[in-house]
Amino acid sequence: MAFLGIDFSCALGSLRHGQFPEKDCLLPLISKLLGYVLVAASTTVKLPQIMKILKNGSVRGLSVVSFELEVVGYTIALAYCFNKGLPFSAYGELAFLLIQAIILVAIIYYFSQPLGLTTWIRALIYCAVAPTILAGQIDPVLFEALYASQHAIFLCARIPQIWKNFSSKSTGELSFLTCLMNFGGSIVRVFTSMQEKAPQSVVLGSVIGMTTNGTLLSQIIFYKKPEDIKQKKTE
Repeated sequence: MAFLGIDFSCALGSLRHGQFPEKDCLLPLISKLLGYVLVAASTTVKLPQIMKILKNGSVRGLSVVSFELEVVGYTIALAYCFNKGLPFSAYGELAFLLIQAIILVAIIYYFSQPLGLTTWIRALIYCAVAPTILAGQIDPVLFEALYASQHAIFLCARIPQIWKNFSSKSTGELSFLTCLMNFGGSIVRVFTSMQEKAPQSVVLGSVIGMTTNGTLLSQIIFYKKPEDIKQKKTE
């Protein structure tokens, strides 16, 4: 019995005989289910951040470069996983995260007017190069190098925001729910990547994501009270 590439026969067979499924049967099943849950949940991960910006009409405390690098990282990761033929459950959330990340950057641009020339140049370069990368129409060696670099890209995408939070002792318009879902998703993806026997570079990327997202989440929690006090004083 299979559904969406998930084989339930092993687990159901054990349950019919009144036995609890063995680890070798249960863990792959859990991994597949969690993978699809993660893909489904990813469709709304960045929605709280988008809604918070639109509601307040402000991008206070947000690092534009961080969100731009995030788009680049998602593009490379999605292209690599897709062209390597990994199961959709192992990377599907990247497609939805990329779409939301692009929308988020566009909104940040809108509320960051006027935009500088370098910002427009970065946007145009991305629009010109991204389709080629997503189609996998680049040299295989270069593709591997790009994927290896996307870990550094995601790390660099988080560092400016983490440093900005630390410097200002505030997380501005950063969304708690989005950071929480990013952190939870990273934890799940570490598990599913190991179960799907994904390349070590994929697992490493998930670990980096778990660490940096966890740092952002802790900053929101740590700096929340001072922010609330400041807001009440200004009201």
